[in-house]
Amino acid sequence: MKHFFCLLLLSTTGYCLQAQNIHVPDTTKKIQWVQAACGKCQFNMPDDDCLLAVRINGKAYHVTGTSIDDHGDAHAKNGFCNAIRKAAVQGEIKNNEFEATYFKLAVNKTKSKIKH
Repeated sequence: MKHFFCLLLLSTTGYCLQAQNIHVPDTTKKIQWVQAACGKCQFNMPDDDCLLAVRINGKAYHVTGTSIDDHGDAHAKNGFCNAIRKAAVQGEIKNNEFEATYFKLAVNKTKSKIKH
């Protein structure tokens, strides 16, 4: 049982460390600004589910390396299903998908009004 918990801890730690890489840009590579949104809802891609996509040079690509749920509620007012957002990305297009190694949304400058 002790070995099981050690193995579980090691595999979880490795997974968490790998997931963090998407938030750190590679300083040797150029950051590219793209449009990001739900492929189905905003880019009219033939999907059954809401999936994160980016539009590069007028063409939409599904994103691997991060998901639509990693960036907030997709169905919120400014979520990916309701708005096209700007994102700073690094990665490359492989097999007609964008493999992200860095993905960060631009700050949304829309101020929410607090009702009293």
